[in-house]
Amino acid sequence: MTARAAERLPTVEPPQLPPSEPSVRTKPRSDYSVLLRRVRDAGLLDRRPGYYVWKGAAATLALLAGWAAVVVIGDSWWVLAAAVFLAAVFPQFAFLGHDAGHRQISGDRRRDHLLGLFFGNLAIGVSIGWWTSNHNRHHAHPNTEDADPDIMGVLAHSSARARAGRGIRRLIFRYQGWLFFPMLLLEGWSLHGASVKAIVRRDIGSRVVESATLFAHAAGYLAVVFTVLSPGKAIVFILLQQGLFGLYMGVTFAPNHKGMTVFPAGDNTDYLRRQVLSSRNVRGGPVVDTAFGGLNYQIEHHLFPSMPRPNLRRAQPMVAQYCAEIGVPYCETGLVASYTRSVGHLNTVGKSLRGVPAAG
Repeated sequence: MTARAAERLPTVEPPQLPPSEPSVRTKPRSDYSVLLRRVRDAGLLDRRPGYYVWKGAAATLALLAGWAAVVVIGDSWWVLAAAVFLAAVFPQFAFLGHDAGHRQISGDRRRDHLLGLFFGNLAIGVSIGWWTSNHNRHHAHPNTEDADPDIMGVLAHSSARARAGRGIRRLIFRYQGWLFFPMLLLEGWSLHGASVKAIVRRDIGSRVVESATLFAHAAGYLAVVFTVLSPGKAIVFILLQQGLFGLYMGVTFAPNHKGMTVFPAGDNTDYLRRQVLSSRNVRGGPVVDTAFGGLNYQIEHHLFPSMPRPNLRRAQPMVAQYCAEIGVPYCETGLVASYTRSVGHLNTVGKSLRGVPAAG
C-alpha cells in the first residue's frame, strides 16, 4: 500500500514515552526505532534556534503593531480592524507556546518554560503550565477514550460517547456537525477559563508565576481597551477579537484527529501505529505551514513532538515512505477535504442519536 493510497482509507519520543509503550525488544517498537534512527541521522531532531529567533521577533513586532494601531485609531469603529488583526496574531503566539511546551526551541526545560510564559501567559493569556499538562496527556493517548482530554470535551468523537450523553450535552452531540464552527467562537474563552481553573484547583506548579503573568496580561489588555475605547466599543472589540482568536485556533485543531481512528479505553496499540492512525496531515505550502503553525504535519509532530517546527516538512516524505514500507495507513488530505471529513465525522456521530430516545 502506498502512502497516497492510504489517504482513501477511512507524547513523546523516547525518553519521554508514556509508561504503556512496549519494550524496545518487541517488533512494534522496533518499527519506531528504525524510523527514529533515520530521522535522527538526517539531523531532523537538531535544534533550530535561528528560526525561532526570527519567528518570535516577527510575532512580537506584529503584536506591538496591533496594539499600537488600537491606540492610534482610538475611539472609532475602525478599531475593529485592529481587533481582527490581533485575532490573527494571537494564534501565532499560541503556536510558539506549543513549541516551547514540547521543548522544540532550546531543548532545555527551564528555558523553554520561560519562553512559554512569555508566548502563552503574557502575550495571549493562556497558561503554559495548564497547556503542557493537558497536551502531554493528549500526546500519550491520542484519540483514546477516557484518556485523551481532547476528545472528552463538548463534542462526541464516537457513537458510544454520544449515546452516553445526557441533557444539554446530548442535544449538542446530536447537532454537533452543524454547531461545530459557531462553537469555536467560544474557544478563546475556554482557553482562558481552563487556565484560571487550573490555577484555582492547584493543578499546575509555579502557581505564583502563572497567576502573576496571567493577571498582567488581563490587566494590560483591559486597561488599553477600556482606556482608549468607550465601554460599548470596548466590549464589541473584546468579543470580536476573542471570538475570532478562538475560531482561528479551532480551525487549526479541527483536521488533526477528527474522523480518524478512535481507540477504546485501555487500548495497547504500539506507539507508532497509535500516533499515525489517529492523526491526519493537511497538504499545503508555506502559507498553510504558517497559518497552521506546522500542525498540518500532525503525523510527524505526534511521532516526534520535540522536533523543531521547520524540520517537520523535511521529515514528512521520510515518514510517509516508511509507513508505506511497513504497511501502516498514512492519511494526508487537502485543506478543504480535511474539514469535510472532520465535520462529516462529527455529523455522522450526531446522526446516530437522532430518533434515539435518551436512556432513563
